[in-house]
Amino acid sequence: MDYLTYQKRLVLLLEYIEKEKNRSPQHAADNFDCSEKTIRNMINALREQGYDIDYCKKTKKYFLKNG
Repeated sequence: MDYLTYQKRLVLLLEYIEKEKNRSPQHAADNFDCSEKTIRNMINALREQGYDIDYCKKTKKYFLKNG
């Protein structure tokens, strides 16, 4: 995946997290047609950008702690 595609997917992933539309890493991977590892790397990239993202095992969703 090229840099521009990756950046667009980061923005879309963040939007899903903000709107609580994202579920498990596998669900996100299926939506983005990539691996779960790629999703985890994308989440880590968003965290490095300053987003306080956490994962709830009970609801199986990513969420913003401060939002």
